[in-house]
Amino acid sequence: MELLIQISQFVLSISILVVLHEFGHFLPARWFGIKVEKFFLFFDVKFALFKKKIGETVYGVGWLPLGGYVKIAGMIDESMDTEQMAKPAQDWEFRSKPAWQRLIVMVGGVTVNVLLAWFIYAAMLVYYGDEYVPADRLKYGIAVGEVGEQLGLQNGDQILKIDDKIATRFDDAQIDVLLGDEITVLRDGKEIDVTLPDEAKKSILDRESRFIAIRYSNIMGEIGKGSIAEGVGIKPGAEIYSVNGKKVEYWHEIVRGINKRRGDVLSVKFKQGDTIFHKYAFIPMDATIFGLSPDDSGYEVKDEYGVLDAIPVAFTKTFDVLSKQVRQFKLIFNKKIQGYKKVKGPIGIVEMMSPTWDWYAFWGFTAMFSVWLAFVNILPIPALDGGHVMFLLYEMVTGKAPSEKTLERGQIVGFVIVMGLMVVIFGNDIWNVIKRFIE
Repeated sequence: MELLIQISQFVLSISILVVLHEFGHFLPARWFGIKVEKFFLFFDVKFALFKKKIGETVYGVGWLPLGGYVKIAGMIDESMDTEQMAKPAQDWEFRSKPAWQRLIVMVGGVTVNVLLAWFIYAAMLVYYGDEYVPADRLKYGIAVGEVGEQLGLQNGDQILKIDDKIATRFDDAQIDVLLGDEITVLRDGKEIDVTLPDEAKKSILDRESRFIAIRYSNIMGEIGKGSIAEGVGIKPGAEIYSVNGKKVEYWHEIVRGINKRRGDVLSVKFKQGDTIFHKYAFIPMDATIFGLSPDDSGYEVKDEYGVLDAIPVAFTKTFDVLSKQVRQFKLIFNKKIQGYKKVKGPIGIVEMMSPTWDWYAFWGFTAMFSVWLAFVNILPIPALDGGHVMFLLYEMVTGKAPSEKTLERGQIVGFVIVMGLMVVIFGNDIWNVIKRFIE
């Protein structure tokens, strides 16, 4: 059932993005009097699940969920309809229109993707507000694991700057550190610059886990119902003194102590009210949770937004997401980091979706992925929107359009590039699934 929910959320999100992206091409094409022969969600290779002709356009749903398309008359695209291109140009064809009109048609999809992300982020700010942890609210600094230590960070560090940019939100610190080259921390009252090594970044991507967290105190927050912790009498507000006879002051030390006793008896000393208790409990090897959580009150803040206030903030967020996506390429193409091995395709993305229907997570993912589709589609690769834009800009600058043969060859080259990338991405997905079974 969880997998079905994940797949459903992914398909719905992609369907919204594809339909609106293609509508971004369709609408200006019709405005300029260009005939649109087909408008499809997903690809109808050999056959379609549904299709219906309305006016001069066939609308439909294909069976291959890898995107969608509009077939614009008189345009060399992935359909490679050379038969139509061999006939004399008609007034209602794409090739008959001025270059500036064709350019607007081609950037229409990307424009809609950016505007959609902007709209979604603004709507989310108005409806949900913005909850985050300010970087300067970490009373005890950060907690780091083994990989965090490889980066050169230490427990208790206060993050001040990443690449000379002041850290304002701890929520963004993980991705900002991964994409950064240097981090400035406050350690023992001194500002220290830490260079972030590529080898450690590779370890972070390989483990796919958090490498920095908020360092909480040893005061407990919510206790899980029916948990081992509740069974030994620990209640909210309890102060944990020691685990397995070892003194603890912070939450990450408690977690480490509990994990070391899986399959064995755990001793825990804690203060509840004015009474000190010393309890024992057996921790099963497969126990996923002891039932404790730290007192995290006082860390998170929530900003509320009206419609007018949300618009500029959402605009900034949209382009901040775009900036991060562009910067991720230095991880992907770095020989030491080998980020290309972690690029996720449909299988990997489905696994990232919430196992329960979560509208907040759904719309956040849809906005982020809309920005990603805009960026990918505008890359100057023939067969993508950016490839067509590249040829049109060449025509507008030189005053001479590329020959149809050049456009056809470019389309073939672009198709090979895109298919090659798809093979790598799907290969990563499949290999990651196989590795989980092997391990």
